[in-house]
Amino acid sequence: MKSTLALTIALAALAAAPLSGGVQAASFEGKTITIVVGFKAGGGYDRTARILARHIPKYLPGTPNVIVQNMPGANSITAANHVYNIAKPDGLTIGTFNRNLVLAQLTNVRGVKFDQTKFAWIGSAASESTVLAIRNDLPYKTFDDLKKSGKTLVIGATGPGANTYDFPLLLKELLGVDLKIVSGYSSSSDIMLAIERKEVDARAGSFTSLRPFIDRNLVHPVIRARATEAGIEQLPVDENLASTPRAKAIMALRSAPEVVGRPYVMAPGTSDDIVRVMREAFSKAINDPELVAEAKKGKMDLEYMPGDEALKIVKDVLSQPKDVVDDFRKYIKFGE
Repeated sequence: MKSTLALTIALAALAAAPLSGGVQAASFEGKTITIVVGFKAGGGYDRTARILARHIPKYLPGTPNVIVQNMPGANSITAANHVYNIAKPDGLTIGTFNRNLVLAQLTNVRGVKFDQTKFAWIGSAASESTVLAIRNDLPYKTFDDLKKSGKTLVIGATGPGANTYDFPLLLKELLGVDLKIVSGYSSSSDIMLAIERKEVDARAGSFTSLRPFIDRNLVHPVIRARATEAGIEQLPVDENLASTPRAKAIMALRSAPEVVGRPYVMAPGTSDDIVRVMREAFSKAINDPELVAEAKKGKMDLEYMPGDEALKIVKDVLSQPKDVVDDFRKYIKFGE
């Protein structure tokens, strides 16, 4: 009788105990999770965050409400600083920001108040390659056409630190292409409006973001960075056209973060249990048939990269030799 009573008490206590780390099955019930996007609405980062916000709640304990908050500023340094320094490590704030912020940290950009290796990494929602896409009404069908033309191509860009700016800058400085970069646009969607109005001739950006406009025959890609995606395999790769080993190394370093194309993180100190729950939810949501169908309709290809893999790439970038970083810093500068 005593043993039966003791077993009953033990089972009751076990049932009432929280899961490891204090994360219970309904820990997000009745709560709102905010995905902070480092750019204004309309661009690729924003579109990815919003499709995830629609589908991820069913894979999170307690089916919380998930909303998107746009926090543009300094090429999303503002958003990264917010998640790192202000957001609580409770799983209720997720940040997605410019993949190139690891390069801002590498080059000691003023205003960076985060260490990317200390974020709680959920992972990446996609790996993406940068391409340069030119208006279809212009006579340049290939990158070779552009280089031989002798004409100046006007490029719309957000600002230093984003692929809209840095990719064409290296094409200009290291490959000798005659480009005029006009920066200051608030988002990639604003640049596309400028292209439609023929205010600028071209835009650099992720192939995923540009594909809807490529399919509309508004623009066509002529060159890409080292990461590849279906549909651009035959484009020339920027670093392969470099004439010196150092130019090739600088281009390769710029493109390394593109493997972590859409980073998602939480505040430092977030518990391992919350990180595990988020990683599982992201993985399941990105493979959800309804999300896949919606993404396909929007010309988006999402693929989950686990947080530990994304963090490894970040650490590799931050461990580059000083001489390479010094040369890299001559070209890549972030807007503040």
